[in-house]
Amino acid sequence: MARSPSPQVALTIAGSDSSGGAGIQADLKTFSALGVYGASAIAALTAQNTREVRAVHDVPADFLRLQLELVFGDLDVAATKVGMLSRSEVILATARGLTEHRARNVVLDPVMVSKGGARLLAPEAVRTLIEALVPLATVLTPNLPEAAELLGCSEAEVASQPSRTCERLLGLGARSVVLKGGHAGGRHSEDLFFDGTVWERLPAVRVLTDNTHGTGCTFSAAVAAALARGCSPLEAVREAKAYVTAAIEAGARWRLGHGHGPVHHFHAWWK
Repeated sequence: MARSPSPQVALTIAGSDSSGGAGIQADLKTFSALGVYGASAIAALTAQNTREVRAVHDVPADFLRLQLELVFGDLDVAATKVGMLSRSEVILATARGLTEHRARNVVLDPVMVSKGGARLLAPEAVRTLIEALVPLATVLTPNLPEAAELLGCSEAEVASQPSRTCERLLGLGARSVVLKGGHAGGRHSEDLFFDGTVWERLPAVRVLTDNTHGTGCTFSAAVAAALARGCSPLEAVREAKAYVTAAIEAGARWRLGHGHGPVHHFHAWWK
C-alpha cells in the first residue's frame, strides 16, 4: 500500500485549560482545523472553567525540557507556538529547548492574564520572557495590555500609538509583530502587523459576544499552523485573522458554560 504524504507538524508549548476553550486544548483544536498535526509540551496545569481560573499547577522545568527533547527528537516540527509560561524557570527551559533543537517558525503569545482577570505570568518573570524568548520569535502576538507590560508603558499609550508600539516591540528582537486590537473597543477590531519593512492593518467588524475565551491562544496557534504549511508571516497572520473572526462569529450562536464561552474552532466542519 502506498503511503500518504505526512502532514506538517506544529507544536504547542503552553498551559492546559481544563474547560477546553484555551491553552493546549484550543491550540490542538486549531491545528487540526487548519490541517496540521498537533503535538504538545505542557508547561502548566490549570483548574479553570469559563468563569475563573481557580489554581495553576506548574510543571517542573526539567520535565518540560524532557517533553521538548522527545518531541523534537522524533517529529519534524515545522512550527512552534509558545503560550502560557508562568515562571522564569519554565521560560528559560523553553528557550533552551527551542535553541538546542533549532526550532523553526516560533510564534510567541505572551500570555499574562486570563480572560477572567487571573494573573498567569509572575510579574518577576516578564523580564525573563523579554530577554530569553522574544528574540526567538518569528511572530510576536501581544494584545494591548500585554504590549504595555512588555514595554513598561500604559495601555492608553499603546492604544494611541500602535505603529510606534510595533516598532518598539520589534526592537525587543522578534522578527515580526502583530499587535492585536481586541481590547481597544469600538465597532471594529483592528490588528496591526509589522516586520520592519511591511505594515498591514487587519480590520474586522467586532462581534458582540461574551464567547471570546481562548481567542488569543487560537489566533497564535492559527499563525503557527499556517507557518507550518509554508506561509510567510504576513500570510499566516492574514489567515489566522480570518479563521479567528469566523470562529468568534460561529461561537456567538451557542452557549457553553456560564462565563466567557469558547469560540467555535470547528465552525467549518460542524453543521
